[in-house]
Amino acid sequence: MQLIGITGGTGFIGRHLARSLTAAGNKVLIFTRDPARYTPHKDVYYCHWDPERKRADIECFKQVNAMVHLAGEGIADKRWTEKRKAAILNSRLTSTAFLVDQLRRYGKHCKSLVSASAIGYYGPDKSEVPFKETDAPANDFLGSTCVQWENASVPAVQFLRRTILRFGIILGKDGGAFPEFAKPQSFGIVPILGSGKQITSWIHIDDLVAMIQFALANELHDVYNAVAPQPVTHKELMLAIAKAKGGIKIPVPVPEAALKLMLGEMSIEVLKSCTVSSNKISQAGFSFKYATIEQAVQELVNTQTG
Repeated sequence: MQLIGITGGTGFIGRHLARSLTAAGNKVLIFTRDPARYTPHKDVYYCHWDPERKRADIECFKQVNAMVHLAGEGIADKRWTEKRKAAILNSRLTSTAFLVDQLRRYGKHCKSLVSASAIGYYGPDKSEVPFKETDAPANDFLGSTCVQWENASVPAVQFLRRTILRFGIILGKDGGAFPEFAKPQSFGIVPILGSGKQITSWIHIDDLVAMIQFALANELHDVYNAVAPQPVTHKELMLAIAKAKGGIKIPVPVPEAALKLMLGEMSIEVLKSCTVSSNKISQAGFSFKYATIEQAVQELVNTQTG
């Protein structure tokens, strides 16, 4: 049994990860600004940390055997104003630098760090060849953000094993993109954003959680894409949801101009193709439970309705 620390542990991914880790016999310590809001339960405990004020309970860092770093402002939570973009970047750089510093000082029992990044690192497709981990980053907001985010954890490699997972579009019934995609379909509408031909590199939340645990258990290091083996077009994704939900569904195009008006700069991310390879993590021995969009969506629709 290990004690695993999680930053961002009260969010969508962190909640799923904590349940899975404790089910596997581990204890979980969630680092949060307001631990008093949460009640410890089923081997899940809460610990104070506030990277912006550089405050934390150092006793917690002394106890952890491994850390999973998920903290950061949500990419798609709000419209991308300049202020919002600064918050997205700074929350990642500040929290990562503070975490690495605290682990260096106090985390003598911590042997590994799994830190989140995103496939926004790559930008839009440049060819028909899927992006792999050694490809160059994009020269745009998300590309620059991911580069700085990943670089902030580089000093950790001097004293522990660091793994970077670049998350794709995460599909889960209680968070991520899936509820937003599925909600209009309850009214018989299948919104197709832009041309619908843009490629979506996605991953089921259960596979993402399993991949994080795989990285911890198998002493992975370096960078890995956290995406399913079969990317799909946006239209294919939406129609797969429609088929799984059943009933009459009418595809409704949402023009690019309307998306730009509604979302501003963030519409670029909704409309771009980003085809990302999962070969490296598969070659490391990881097996996907939901390798196809049909498998993933069917499970999500079943658990959502059942």
